[in-house]
Amino acid sequence: MKSRRLFPAFIAGFILLGFGGTLWFLWSKSRPKPVGIETEKPVKTDIVRKVVASGTIQPRQEIEIKPRIAGILKSVLVEPGQRVKKGELMAEVQVIPDVVSLNEAELRLRSALLAAERAKRELDRVEKLGAQGAAALGELDKIRSDYELAVEEQRAAETRVQLVREGAAGKKRGATTSTQVESTVDGTVLLVPVKEGSSVINANSFNPGTTVAVVADMSDMIFKGTVDESEVGKLRAGMPVEIVVGALENVTFRGTLAHIAPKSLVKEGTTEFEIEAAFRPPEDTVVRAGYSANANIVLDKRQDVLAISESFLSFEKDRRFVEVEVGPLRFERREVKLGLSDGVRVEVLSGVAPDDVLRKPQREEPPPGAS
Repeated sequence: MKSRRLFPAFIAGFILLGFGGTLWFLWSKSRPKPVGIETEKPVKTDIVRKVVASGTIQPRQEIEIKPRIAGILKSVLVEPGQRVKKGELMAEVQVIPDVVSLNEAELRLRSALLAAERAKRELDRVEKLGAQGAAALGELDKIRSDYELAVEEQRAAETRVQLVREGAAGKKRGATTSTQVESTVDGTVLLVPVKEGSSVINANSFNPGTTVAVVADMSDMIFKGTVDESEVGKLRAGMPVEIVVGALENVTFRGTLAHIAPKSLVKEGTTEFEIEAAFRPPEDTVVRAGYSANANIVLDKRQDVLAISESFLSFEKDRRFVEVEVGPLRFERREVKLGLSDGVRVEVLSGVAPDDVLRKPQREEPPPGAS
């Protein structure tokens, strides 16, 4: 009987204990967690304020090499990556004559031959009469002029037929012909979009022509990228630029901001402006067209100045404060004057000394569920 009386009391005590433990757990969880003290000393460093633009590396000029005559590529003598000189032979074109043009040229040649033969017979007749004193000197001079003109027309017709058939006529050995495709600049071959046997046409009023190769001077490069409209007002031509190429580790190119677009571009709702920065890579560094890169445009710079982390600052209206250690675990709030900032560290003009120990402002974490 006694055990039966104690059992309900035991159950009630167990329930009260569980309820009390739950209340204590919830209370302890709702308390803000203690935050450890984080300190640092001011350091001497360089502060650089910059704008970062993303883009690609491109040659300043890419020249498209095109044939001077239509036909079939007889041979291609270059390949991508090869360096070429101005005037170097890159390809040869085999002319496929147009039937209509060839027939017209041959018809003119036959007419010119007949005219030259007729003028020759007339000249021979008049010269015989002149030898006998039966022809005037004026008439003889006129017949000679007619014959010379007919001979020149015959030569022109022969040249025209040869041009239509072969694309060249009367060229000396080693001279350039219209069937030869040569480089117009010194540089590196970037692209050869055609192969031997391909049909090509020359540039004309109705067609840009077939590109046989693309040549560029890889020692004169530019960075093409974009910056946000909030940053473009800070830029001006001539600013120093540091270009970092992702594919080249530990390599930074130094250049100059050369161009800022006067008109914006809108991409996915963001207004941006195109920029170009010129630079010359070292001769021992291989730079390929189309590399992705970032350009750091230096707006301002301070060298060897006293700086602190921006996270150690506290703000009150237009005033900035830090907490400086004045004794063991004792800190005082001190106003500081700041200079240039790079977003992580900020230059300190006054208010702290190099040996001061600063405490990071303590911010209690809000309880769970607090908004």
